[in-house]
Amino acid sequence: MDSALKPIIEVQDLDLSYDDYVVMRGINFSVNKGDILVVMGASGCGKSTLLKSFIGLKEPAKGKISYDGVSFWDSDEATQQSMMRRFGVLYQGGALWSSFTLGENVALPLQLYSKLSAEQIEEVVELKLALVGLSGYADSYPAQISGGMRKRAGLARAIALDPDIIFFDEPSAGLDPVNSRMLDDLILQLRDDLGATIVIVTHELASIFAVGNSSVFLDTESKSMISVGNPKDLLANSKDSRVIKFLTRGERQGAT
Repeated sequence: MDSALKPIIEVQDLDLSYDDYVVMRGINFSVNKGDILVVMGASGCGKSTLLKSFIGLKEPAKGKISYDGVSFWDSDEATQQSMMRRFGVLYQGGALWSSFTLGENVALPLQLYSKLSAEQIEEVVELKLALVGLSGYADSYPAQISGGMRKRAGLARAIALDPDIIFFDEPSAGLDPVNSRMLDDLILQLRDDLGATIVIVTHELASIFAVGNSSVFLDTESKSMISVGNPKDLLANSKDSRVIKFLTRGERQGAT
């Protein structure tokens, strides 16, 4: 098989749980390089738990998550750390250090995981802030900027090490429609500029249709994945009333 066609992420027979409480079971899907995968579903369906399993924060009860064919949770700690350095993560609130300037926040992963000089790190910080539209804000503190700007600063930090895969946790949460659309456009731009694969956990319909070329739908009631595919195709062709209700917010009451 052509290596370009091999999935960069594979999820196989995955069960997620907290002790005896089962969150999701039997999850299977793959993500190709350059895809923007949307993980969607109602609140409490397990989206955030799946994200935690992706980035090494929550071990699944069963099954595998593999990156380029290597099972993350079956690997030793050194291999896991190597894999995680390929990840960029934008947490829901931005998760910036409030006592650090934006430049210091973006510089932190470079200081920890690269061998760049202080001068080189400063250059990379300026570049990453420019990519997210924050040129000139390196000396600002998180409290001095808007929520949308904090999200973009968090994204600049997430891409500091030029990750292969970027994970987003509810990126549009708390943003007005204008800033949300700006962030969607930025996600598409970064996918194209960096060649990154992107995984987004969200329930925001506008973002789902604007950026996702692939998706998985997690259903709370059945505790299973009930659909996979391009969100626009699911809206047009799905026969599952639960999927249609979610993607239309219940406006198609007659869907079956």
